[in-house]
Amino acid sequence: MKIEHIGIAVKDLDASNQLFERLLGYPPYKEESVASEGVVTSFFKVGDSKLELLQATNENSPIAKFLEKRNEGMHHIAFEVDDIEHEISRLEQEGFKLISSIPKKGADNKIVVFLHPGTTNGVLVELCQEIKEAAQHDEANRDQ
Repeated sequence: MKIEHIGIAVKDLDASNQLFERLLGYPPYKEESVASEGVVTSFFKVGDSKLELLQATNENSPIAKFLEKRNEGMHHIAFEVDDIEHEISRLEQEGFKLISSIPKKGADNKIVVFLHPGTTNGVLVELCQEIKEAAQHDEANRDQ
């Protein structure tokens, strides 16, 4: 397990991209919309990890609700796992509560689940796993 990224909720993605570009000295490498979560994201590489900036695209999205309650700031920490189904089972057995125990497609070619912050000292924890089918498909296309 490693820290894959830290998610930061922002009100204005363009302004925040400019702020982090000035801070880090380079632009985000990717922007992506996740319609199912009502969010648009951008990613910055920072060493072996990433920062994910998240802006709500509608007032009912989890990010909009977060911003309403807490304002801008750290939203979640994401850990990359090799086998998300195994980790879900293991963590449930350890007494952690998941927001949903069914992985869903997230940003940056990942499937994700979230642990309830009530069982993780108030921190929203995301588990993410690279979508392997896409990687296998890419490898097959390179071989042709």
